[in-house]
Amino acid sequence: MRDLWKIFKKNKTAVIGLVVALIVIFIAAIAPLLAPYDPLEQNVSEKLTPPRTRYLMGTDVFGRDVLSRVIYGARVSLMVGVFSVMLAMVVGTAMGIYAGFKGGRIENLIMRGVDILMSFPNLIMGLMVMAILGSGFIKLILAIGIVMTPRFIRIAHGSTLSIKEREFVDAAKAMGLSEWRIMTKHILPNILGEVLVMGALWVGTAIRIEANLSFIGLGVPPPTPTWGNMIREGLSHLTNAPWLSIFPGIAILITILSFNMIGDGIRDVTDPRTQG
Repeated sequence: MRDLWKIFKKNKTAVIGLVVALIVIFIAAIAPLLAPYDPLEQNVSEKLTPPRTRYLMGTDVFGRDVLSRVIYGARVSLMVGVFSVMLAMVVGTAMGIYAGFKGGRIENLIMRGVDILMSFPNLIMGLMVMAILGSGFIKLILAIGIVMTPRFIRIAHGSTLSIKEREFVDAAKAMGLSEWRIMTKHILPNILGEVLVMGALWVGTAIRIEANLSFIGLGVPPPTPTWGNMIREGLSHLTNAPWLSIFPGIAILITILSFNMIGDGIRDVTDPRTQG
């Protein structure tokens, strides 16, 4: 781990991304202590107050503190982004390895299904799944996980096709090892680096999909604050109260950018050419 950390530290951009991501995660974790106001508390007499000393990011149409809502919104966006990608990573990697290793009709069935699913844009696919499942936090994670799963299947499948032709896999077969052991002990460790890199990169994509679904009203229902529904609520006030959409938009930008930077660093760590 010490050697891997040395490799990661050489990528200064990745280190900056890690620091920013940790700050965002820390802010989300201590949101009740950090938020100056209750994000659901309404104060109509202070509605649409511009940013100032008392309200650093202003207030919305109900007089709710935008800063507090941005802080609490980080919880939803991060949890949806991370958990949906983890779900897609586990399911997609398992299916991709199995399809690539078994081949034949099973491979054709799985990969043709992947081709069909990936022919739809992410947002359209998310809309279709949410229309079936309905709105809600858990359902949102499931929907985005389903949208992201075909990507992991394709990554794992392609890597498995090349790994299973290697000599050590042939040797394992000759020794009489079971297919399960070969897939978990010999193939999975050799493709895990690539899967983790794409997982780190796609956390940002999952956060963006969550914001898109929340923006059109299919995410976590109000009054729970999310960055996507905050932008939607401020859309009709862009001319007279632009801070309603600007600050959650900046939060989305910073978070997605930080995870993309981390993905670059993980790529360096998992690349054998950077390990001497």
